[in-house]
Amino acid sequence: MSPARRVVWLPLAVQRVTQIAQHIARDRPRAASNWVDEVFAAVAPLAHFPDSGRVVPEVGRDEIREVFHGEYRIIYKVEARRVAILTVRHGRRRSRLEGEPPPEAPAEKPPQN
Repeated sequence: MSPARRVVWLPLAVQRVTQIAQHIARDRPRAASNWVDEVFAAVAPLAHFPDSGRVVPEVGRDEIREVFHGEYRIIYKVEARRVAILTVRHGRRRSRLEGEPPPEAPAEKPPQN
């Protein structure tokens, strides 16, 4: 077995967890606290099994992976000595990571006369 990697939460990921927890806490404060604990527990195994998550489909790079917690995607990058948690997103949102170009804007409709 290879040595454990450090699991590091990048600032954006911490910010997203905070925002999501605040949203949940509006109606269910205890559920929000439990959700945060569960999110951190969901990534703990990545220290020993960093390739256990799937490759993020819209990125298609082997080192950018995700695990799911409920409806949320926890997106991370596997590095030589660490697993960097990049962001947490609702499952219906697609990701733009590491300098990917933004999706093309929809074409403007011509004015109707």
